[in-house]
Amino acid sequence: MEKVMLSILLASLLGFALLVVGLVLSVSIYVSREKSSPFECGFDPFGSSRVPFSLRFFLLAVVFVVFDVEIVLLFPVVLVIGSPSMWIWSYWGLIIFLVLLFGGVVHEWREGSLEWGV
Repeated sequence: MEKVMLSILLASLLGFALLVVGLVLSVSIYVSREKSSPFECGFDPFGSSRVPFSLRFFLLAVVFVVFDVEIVLLFPVVLVIGSPSMWIWSYWGLIIFLVLLFGGVVHEWREGSLEWGV
């Protein structure tokens, strides 16, 4: 119990020390309109926040985020594939996962979410 309390105390002190060091060493900088504007996003940061944007752009971005997360989910299969006892289970799990992933791509393609110009 004493070790847990000591760990919590040290973590709190370290966090507070880093906060103080950051506040002391930080430099106040004059921010101009050009420096605070977003890079390559196309939205004006100082305009109205209620400007409508393309729903197709949003759906395409969501599809890319979903497929990026699914690529991360494939990483454990690569780690397990070297183990002889888990190889067959990871193989079938990978096949099922890729079939579902491919089915999602086909669904998005038929729905028209992947077509940008239309």
